[in-house]
Amino acid sequence: MEVLVQWFTDNLSQHISREMIIFIISMIPILELRGGLLAASLLKVSAAKAIPICIVGNIIPIPFILLFIKQIFKLLKKTKVFHNLIVKMENRAMGKSDQIKKYEFWGLVLFVGIPLPGTGAWTGSLIASLLDVDIKKSSLAILCGIIMATVIMYVVSYGVLGSFVH
Repeated sequence: MEVLVQWFTDNLSQHISREMIIFIISMIPILELRGGLLAASLLKVSAAKAIPICIVGNIIPIPFILLFIKQIFKLLKKTKVFHNLIVKMENRAMGKSDQIKKYEFWGLVLFVGIPLPGTGAWTGSLIASLLDVDIKKSSLAILCGIIMATVIMYVVSYGVLGSFVH
């Protein structure tokens, strides 16, 4: 993840503001809020400014995923070009769904909130949608997970890593 964050910060910093960079990174699958806060610490954006930007950037795609991803996947699976990719994405997401199936709300909170590879709001939203978890329940769980991830990544980016970077 650090390599991707560094690439985005290096290549975008000549064209857009530091705040816009962290906003964009926070919206990107895989990087999400975790990458946004890491980029913010590298770009020396204060945590007070970076945290709300990263949270908003991470939240924006969630309703679209929860509401429309199943229909989009259904359409894309009908095409020769995307069929295998969509099946692979669904299988990968469902392979990580045991915790969410078993504990539903709290499983989704932990899945989104604990910053491990392959977890986060994008994948959590995809799994919640594929499992037909109630949209209100999944939205609240994902928001709680994002807040949890924010706290963890703040400590990592501005505490542990921040002491090495600054």
